[in-house]
Parts: sequence; C-alpha cells; structure tokens
Amino acid sequence: MASNNSLNGGELSRYDFRVVLVQVLVSVFLCINLFLITTFFMEAFFYTSMRYILFAITLLSDSLFLSGTNVLLILDYFHLTMQMWLCLIIVIVLYLYVFVTSVTLTAMTLERYVAICMPLRHAELCTTRSALHCVLIIHCLSSVPCIVFVSIFASAPLSFYKQHRVCSVEMFIFHRWQSHLRSAVSEFYFLIMCVVIVFSYVQILKAAKAASGENKKSTGKGLRTVVVHGFQLLLCLIQLWTPFIEAAVLQINVMLYINIRYFNYITFILAPRCLSPLVYGLRDKRFFNALKYYALCGLYRKQSSG
Repeated sequence: MASNNSLNGGELSRYDFRVVLVQVLVSVFLCINLFLITTFFMEAFFYTSMRYILFAITLLSDSLFLSGTNVLLILDYFHLTMQMWLCLIIVIVLYLYVFVTSVTLTAMTLERYVAICMPLRHAELCTTRSALHCVLIIHCLSSVPCIVFVSIFASAPLSFYKQHRVCSVEMFIFHRWQSHLRSAVSEFYFLIMCVVIVFSYVQILKAAKAASGENKKSTGKGLRTVVVHGFQLLLCLIQLWTPFIEAAVLQINVMLYINIRYFNYITFILAPRCLSPLVYGLRDKRFFNALKYYALCGLYRKQSSG
C-alpha cells in the first residue's frame, strides 16, 4: 500500500477513518462468526449433519482469512516489516483459505442437489463420516493451487527470504508469467466450481417444476441457496482480478489507488464472507431458532413451548 507520507492531511484523515472502519467491520464479523460457531457445537444435530459441518468449515475458513488479511492491513498501515520467509507462510495460508471457502461452497451446493434431487439417497450419501471425508478432500483440492504458488515463489533467491519488508503477495512476483500462471490456476478452479453450481441449479430447477406443496417450497429454498452460493463465488472470482486493477491504478494516482483498494476489500473480501452467516445463520429455521435460544439464554425456547 502507498506510503502515508505521500498523502496530505485531509486525505490522511480519511484513510485513517477507513482503516478504523475496517477494524470495526472485521471485529463485528468475527464476533458473529464466533457466536455461530459456538451455536454449532452446542447442538449435536448440527455437528452430525453434513450441511452444518460444511457451514462451520466456511465460518472457520472465513474467520482465519479475514483475521490474516486484517493483520497484514495493520502491518502495512504502520509500515511494520517482517522477514520474507514468514510473509510467504502467511500468504500461502491465506491463499489456502480463499480456496477452502470456495470449494466448500461448491460442496454445500452439491449437498443441496443431493437432498432435493436424490432425497432417498441423501441419508446414505451425506453421513457424518462422509462429511469428514469431504472436509479432507476440500483441503487437499485447495492445497493444489498453493503448491503451484510455492513453486512460483521458489524462483526467488534465498537471500530474498531473509530480507525485512512490508508483507505483500506482490513481493513474490518477479516476472509477468508468474502472475499469469497464478491467475490461470485460480480461474480454472473457479470455472470448474461455477460449472458445478450451474449444473446443480438446473437440476434443482427441474425438480422445482415437478414438485408440489411442501416439496415445491423446499426446492424453491434450495434454488435461492444455490443462487447465493453462485453470487459468493462470483465475488471471490472478481477478487482474483483486483491486484491487477490496483497495480495499474497505482501508476496513475496514489489516492485513487487507496480508494479502490479500500472498495475492493469491503466488496470482494468482506461482503462475500458476510453472506454465509446470512444464508445458514438466518435463513435456516433450525439454526436460527438455536441462535435465538442461546442469544436469549434459553428464554426463547421456554416462551415458544409455553
């Protein structure tokens, strides 16, 4: 990020305010996630059900990713440096959880497809054991792009990793082809995930047209869930392009670069990670009732049962 010294007083004040606002938003998001994760572990039904296990994985992944990116934002703001080998580890972990969230969203879409289009096999295919295997597969698939990125970053000399600099992924890009390869791998993954989501949506749409009564209501809700997952993946895909846009804008105007980077962080990093709690934390009736019960210290269940 550009040096604060290059900004005048008014611009610096606005930048300070935005950094503080990001801290507030991230803090609120992490508190909400902590409450959702706590609720998940308080009910046996949730941590023995595949859809809620995958939901918990997205919460944990998003929380780790936001915490990591926020730490880098603070370090950048105060111009605090670290050795590049430590920066590389942080960058790789953040890349891992970008893909963990996206691949998990795709797995959640497939779970909805099985539940609606193959209801008789749902209990057989979506067991707790299958969910744990699915989590392992998600992390393995998400690790493949990270391995590619490590091979790209390995082109740097050993002396580079002993240097102290402000941590940024751009520090490891020495050639244009490295940036293109990183982008190509990411886009290939997101293309596959988009195909899966479109396939699931079409199949659920067919089931919705053939359904009636309660089944029609269930399939309609499943369609809306798949659409939200697709929108989340779209935001994550756009996030991959933001470094290229920011690098181009930086050559034109420093303040415009800061404004665009701030907008990108709010829109393509914070926003998609706020959708999961809304989809499963508020729209899911069973989970929402559990949230109200624990938020009101048990008063909700007593009132509803009285």
